[in-house]
Amino acid sequence: MRQPTTRWRKSSYSNAGGGNCVEIADETPGAVPVRDSKTPHGPTLTFPATSWTTFITALNGGEVGLMQQPLDTNIARWRKSSYSNTNGGSCVEIADNTLGIIPVRDSKTPHGPILTFPTASWAEFVAALNTTES
Repeated sequence: MRQPTTRWRKSSYSNAGGGNCVEIADETPGAVPVRDSKTPHGPTLTFPATSWTTFITALNGGEVGLMQQPLDTNIARWRKSSYSNTNGGSCVEIADNTLGIIPVRDSKTPHGPILTFPTASWAEFVAALNTTES
């Protein structure tokens, strides 16, 4: 019997020029796989469906946003994700010493856009990641 092919769809925020290239697979019961469309055979993060719904609700409710002003570089202490590697893969950085928000950026474009998450939402997101690894 043939295994069904996973159908991926690109984020509505993605563009034809390759920016913001997040894809998700909707048809996995109880989970939402997420990948970078530029590396379709690369790693996939899988979130519990309830955590993904909470994240999307926060996005739609305006809890997650782009920073309007740059962070004070004397205050922000950026650190790379433990999943990052030396050849540019999985390049997420966060500054976890800012009050009430967690700024997140792509380490390949440190002067590019910064997403901000409420501290509690970020903690829930990280807890969901840790749960899926167990």
